[in-house]
Amino acid sequence: MTRPVKDAATPPWWQSAVVYQVYPRSFQDSDGDGIGDIPGIRRRLDHLQRLGVDVVWLSPAYRSPQADNGYDISDYQDVDPLFGSLDDLDGLIADLHRRGMKLVMDLVVNHTSDEHPWFVQSRASSASSKRDWYVWRPPRAGHVGGEPGAEPNGWRSYFSGPAWTWDEATGEYYLRLFHTKQPDLNWENPDVREAVWSMMRWWVERGVDGFRMDVVNNISKPIDLTGPEADGFVYGFGPKRHEYLQEMRREVFDRYPDRDLLTVGEMPGVTIEDAVLYTDPARREVDMVFQFEHVGLDHGPGGKFDPVPLDLRALRASLGRWQDGLAAVGWNALYWDNHDQPRAVSRFGDDGEHWRESATALATVLHLHRGTPYVYQGEELGMTNVPYASIDDAQDVESLNAYAEAVAGEAPGGLTPERVLDGIRAMGRDNARTPVQWDGTEHAGFTTGTPWLPVAPNHTWLNAQAQYDDPRSVFHHYRRLIALRHERPVVAHGDLTMLLPDDEYLYAFERTFAGERLVVVANLSGERRRAPLDVGGMRVVLGNTEHHATGTIVGGGVLAGAGLDRPGDDEEPGIDLDPWEAVVLG
Repeated sequence: MTRPVKDAATPPWWQSAVVYQVYPRSFQDSDGDGIGDIPGIRRRLDHLQRLGVDVVWLSPAYRSPQADNGYDISDYQDVDPLFGSLDDLDGLIADLHRRGMKLVMDLVVNHTSDEHPWFVQSRASSASSKRDWYVWRPPRAGHVGGEPGAEPNGWRSYFSGPAWTWDEATGEYYLRLFHTKQPDLNWENPDVREAVWSMMRWWVERGVDGFRMDVVNNISKPIDLTGPEADGFVYGFGPKRHEYLQEMRREVFDRYPDRDLLTVGEMPGVTIEDAVLYTDPARREVDMVFQFEHVGLDHGPGGKFDPVPLDLRALRASLGRWQDGLAAVGWNALYWDNHDQPRAVSRFGDDGEHWRESATALATVLHLHRGTPYVYQGEELGMTNVPYASIDDAQDVESLNAYAEAVAGEAPGGLTPERVLDGIRAMGRDNARTPVQWDGTEHAGFTTGTPWLPVAPNHTWLNAQAQYDDPRSVFHHYRRLIALRHERPVVAHGDLTMLLPDDEYLYAFERTFAGERLVVVANLSGERRRAPLDVGGMRVVLGNTEHHATGTIVGGGVLAGAGLDRPGDDEEPGIDLDPWEAVVLG
């Protein structure tokens, strides 16, 4: 897993790896203040080693005013006291390396905090030497600055409302695609880029093994602020986005040829065609991208807080397009959950009657695709969404802004506050940010104090301690999936062909590599169903229920026992699957 890449014929180590995302605020608290920290992460490394992951992606732990839970950075080269110290982080890096794991840091350089010294100086005067480090523009011609409609153009913030904030002192607007306290850096300025490269090199020399780059396709903005792209969302189509990433490769990663560093780009709105360019090894930009197409399929006309039921055929088609599009060149990042998405078992599965089965079925489908899987903390336990009694239970700025917009009658699609609140219950980011459920004690073993966000009520039975000794648990199914990727080259490198493309309930595909063949079939519904696939004589490599036990031969009757599917004289070949059952056949 950690062998260096010596030549083009050796697959990169990260193609066989599994990454685990830690959101430090909610992982483990070590000092009783109710907020997770780096010493707490170090205490739980046995859990990650037992799970078998190769890389830990650490969400921002930099110094920050925490307007957006750490994605608003005021010092890129220090750890926020909430989370510990630089010494603590050095210790975490050393601990992970001793255990054969790597650490990837979150890199947030589309924007800084408005409390970063760069912006403080930029904002101090229109003549400041750092004025051009950010994107400043005068009011629209014929308008008075600060009044509605005076913004330089119609760009929208990802967090609701205009993407421009008026600065009375200097008489101009600054661009901020996210929170008002997150001004966008001006990447057109070479001094900005060099400052970023210098910071990245500082972290690599400290032992960091790569970066997950937050909204990195947005670092280049469309130049013409009055052209056809001047309204709506920017969505990362600036003309120099590839140029900047290639410069990053030269100025940072190429300087450490023996480090085998991992580069992951989070890219809202990215197309398959653009992703091929970003991830083509010959172009030397990034190793893989996070794309958002599949997690937008259940967004209604009013956006993410107007959710609609997921159509499995659309999901299969979407993921299939990305598998096909990056099959010859490029690489996929695979995920259901992360710090910005609700819990997959509640969103795409059944967190009630079929909680365990649906959590493991979704995991099986994802991990058997071609790409690098990402496990978000608690996903390996099947953690669920949490109940919101009212908007007062929400803390996330995106949810609060969306609700305030609805109260003001300005929500997309005319959504009512009640409808938006229902959407927040289903899709709000707080769902992913409740503390990890380690045991059944009062605060789930997360803290001895009062947690910053309440622990989910189901932690009394849904927790890591309850799953460690249960071979049927969600945790152990994830362990087996991760081990399968490590052991079978077909999982990491094989071709993928979708099967049953028009089925409303069954998700099936085939993987082939170097003469080995796997068939994956999952019943993503609450009813027993038959998959019309000719799998006679295939052995169950991995299953998530007792119906088809590992080692069973299906369809051919070679082995007797649970899960034997022997078609009758007038029955088509196939395999019967229980509700939310998933099997890997080989």
